[in-house]
Amino acid sequence: MAYPLQLGFQDATSPIMEELLHFHDHTLMIMFLISTLVLYIISLMLSTKLTHTSTMDAQEVETVWTVLPAIILILIALPSLRILYMMDEVNNPLLTVKTMGHQWYWSYEYTDYEDLNFDSYMVPTPDLKPGELRLLEVDNRVVLPMEMSIRMLISSEDVLHSWTVPSLGLKTDAIPGRLNQTTLTSSRPGLYYGQCSEICGSNHSFMPIVLELVPLKHFEDWSTSML
Repeated sequence: MAYPLQLGFQDATSPIMEELLHFHDHTLMIMFLISTLVLYIISLMLSTKLTHTSTMDAQEVETVWTVLPAIILILIALPSLRILYMMDEVNNPLLTVKTMGHQWYWSYEYTDYEDLNFDSYMVPTPDLKPGELRLLEVDNRVVLPMEMSIRMLISSEDVLHSWTVPSLGLKTDAIPGRLNQTTLTSSRPGLYYGQCSEICGSNHSFMPIVLELVPLKHFEDWSTSML
């Protein structure tokens, strides 16, 4: 969960989000080194009156500033492509949950069970209990087992939505007439919050997502009580 005035990412809960955080730090360091070099060269140009005439037309300098950016782009592109392929990989999911976006709530269906489905609405501010988060709590949380590969099938019944949980590194568009899929795996139990991150209407910011990741035994007890 994010906290007030937070500047960085939320703590990673899934292996994919850990990879995204590493890639972010890797790219940020490259940008920092480039910015430092450019500022240093600019400061030299402004502070010195000497001009090295043989350097201004040097073929070697042109070769360096052509090859070096290409190498930097490769250093950014390779780990980026690796993470993209990891995010698209679906390895024998043990549970499938279908998510439908509506104006303005989410509905969930556990397709491996016969009659396990429910709607998830935001809890109005006057109905919040002590300790609950305003604009983020829902009346029915999505309970899932931790440390298991779970497939989310995401679509919409009316307009564009986007099913997003930052700490899990998930952001998948819900498009009417199209079924998108993503996988999630949680490395630890807990409550994980998200929101619709698509401008789907006047109340699009009132479509929170709450995932409750629990051990497998607790999930089985919950699913039995819901049937």
